Amino acid sequence: MSDYRVGIDLGGTKTEVILLNLRSEILFRTRIPTVRGDYQATIESIATLVAQAEAEVGIAGLPVGVGIPGTVSRKTGLVKNANSVWLNGQPLQKDLCARMGRDVKLTNDANCLAVSEATDGAGQGYPLVFAGILGTGCGAGLAWQGSPLVGPNGVAGEWGHNPLPWTDAAELAQRPCYCGRSGCQETFLSGTGFCLSYQLRTGLALTGADISARAAAGEEAAVAVQEEYLDQLARGLAAVINVLDPDVIVLGGGLSNNLSIYQTLPTLLPRYVFGGECDTPVVQAKHGDSSGVRGAAWLNPL
Repeated sequence: MSDYRVGIDLGGTKTEVILLNLRSEILFRTRIPTVRGDYQATIESIATLVAQAEAEVGIAGLPVGVGIPGTVSRKTGLVKNANSVWLNGQPLQKDLCARMGRDVKLTNDANCLAVSEATDGAGQGYPLVFAGILGTGCGAGLAWQGSPLVGPNGVAGEWGHNPLPWTDAAELAQRPCYCGRSGCQETFLSGTGFCLSYQLRTGLALTGADISARAAAGEEAAVAVQEEYLDQLARGLAAVINVLDPDVIVLGGGLSNNLSIYQTLPTLLPRYVFGGECDTPVVQAKHGDSSGVRGAAWLNPL
């Protein structure tokens, strides 16, 4: 049993590696621009980063976990649903195992967030952790007893591509999604969706930070959009609670830094949770944007 774990976060713009010891201490960490559009170069860049981490402790063959912006089909072993489209249809896990000469664990990056926060983060000690990402997109992952819960189709926790609950058809139709449908939660609850809400109300295309600043200054439209967003988020999370009833909900991504989420959701969730009450804690991710790469490292259990 190794005393170290290597994690890789393969993002759309950056690829990051981390080396952890069994006390969750970071011994090595670096990131490089993701090699876009070149599958073989992607494999080589991951192998190079792993070798750099291993050189830090002078040990080869360490356990490696990789988080990707997609999932692996259990049926075919090929990557699907990746917005880094050059990965789709490729046997990435098989090829990484062959390139590095060992078993490499691989899962969706949102599952890595869930594993990280369940292991030594805001979800530590909770059996079932639902981890939602409120960033440029909107995704989620599940961890049960610290391990990723993936499902036979590889889409367990794929929260962002369900329609926003308790929303009329006309409003859903205003929100086309890249997946080919309209009204997906991602088109409301992501940072992109938040900005779209403001644009639909005012005609102005502003950044999320600008909208939040205007809300803080008391601008009526910005305040209304922020209040609307919190109600939409409550609806989305209530649907999760109604189906899974997780022990804790952990939120990451840029919008998760809005502290009004954690102040307001406890009052909004009971409106939508079946039975009219909700004791589910909703908390901010402890490790921030480090959660993905840390969770990849912990894909190899102790």
